[in-house]
Formats: sequence, structure tokens, C-alpha cells
Amino acid sequence: MRPEFDAEDLLNCYRQGIFPMAEDKDDPDLFLVDPEIRGVLPLEGFHIPRKLRKVIRSEPFEIRTDTAFSRVMEACAASTKDRPSTWINSTILNLYSDLYRLGYAHSVECWQENKLVGGLYGVAVNGAFFGESMFSRVTNASKVALVYLVDRLIYGGYRLLDAQFYNPHLEQFGIIEMPRRDFHHLLYQALRRHASFGAYDSLSSEERSGASVVQRITQTS
Repeated sequence: MRPEFDAEDLLNCYRQGIFPMAEDKDDPDLFLVDPEIRGVLPLEGFHIPRKLRKVIRSEPFEIRTDTAFSRVMEACAASTKDRPSTWINSTILNLYSDLYRLGYAHSVECWQENKLVGGLYGVAVNGAFFGESMFSRVTNASKVALVYLVDRLIYGGYRLLDAQFYNPHLEQFGIIEMPRRDFHHLLYQALRRHASFGAYDSLSSEERSGASVVQRITQTS
């Protein structure tokens, strides 16, 4: 990859269904990936497990968006007992921070007692959202963040939630796999659509309650 690869180049990659990774967080180099088999979370048909519905209705977290993007990325990059190594290196941190400043990268965050305890980040381009990574310091925090992301995307008119690869953790939400050609077709359709990540912010606090979120998503599944 050429040294001057920047945020605009990264956006163009996403528009072609390509995303960057690194061998290790200590390796500054990147390589571009266009998987033969792609993992996708269907926005229509997204499944919330029954136990998780109860958690969401109880509202154990304060949900915020785009208030701690860098901290979310750093938490996703951190080594943990269950994830001793990650692919998020300093180059990726810098590139996505640039996308965030340009309004394309977003974070959904779970807070508890004013502490960031879970969340996720990704990239929004037209009607497609590309999920990148998530983390959890408290049970269910990343799962709740994902459900709130899906609700936001559905409300904002998105048509595609890319999960990149199949992950057993995402089975409970209905992840599906498809050949590269089928994914590129869905991506082309999504990129032709206007969507708004921020439209969700116009909802009242009651409309963004856990019960309302569960009801809206289960109505579309």
C-alpha cells in the first residue's frame, strides 16, 4: 500500500467493498481485504435473543453516539484475556480518526456510572454501514451497542450492515454469509441510497428507550 494512503483512499476502498487490516497492532503496515465470502447482518430480520431483550428493556447503560470515538477504537485495539492480539494498529487508528473528523466514522457507546464500558465503531457511506470492531468491559455491553446501532440504521434508511466475516458471536443476531459477487451487488444498491446516521437523534428519549428499540426491531424481523 502506498505511503500516502489517506482517508479519501479508504473511503474509495469501502465503496468497492474493500477494507484494510494489519497483521498485528504493532505492525504499522496495512493490507486490503475483499473476502470471497462476506458476513452480513440483515437489518430486516435482525434477531434479538430473548434474554438480551430483557436486558435492553431494563436499560442498564446510557447509550451515547460519537462522544468518545477515539476511546472506543483504543478499547477495541486493547489486548484482553479473550483477545490477546488485535489487528488495529496505529495506522488504522489515525485513518479512522480522520474519517471520524470528516463525518464518516461513528461510534455507539455504552456508559455506566459515567464510565465507558462497551461499544463499537464503523464507517457509514450512503446507505451502507461497515462494522469494524466492538468491545465490552461489562456483560452484554457490546451486544446492547449493536442493537442500538441496528435501530439507528433502520430508522436512518440504511440498507446494508457489513460484518466483514462470519463470527460465531454474531450467530445469535442472524448473521448470514454470501459470495463476494452477491455482497457487491447489495453494496451497489446501498450506495445508491441516501441515509442519515444522525436522523435518529431527533427521536425523543421515550422513543429511544429500551422497550421502544426492542419493539421497533422485532417488528421488522
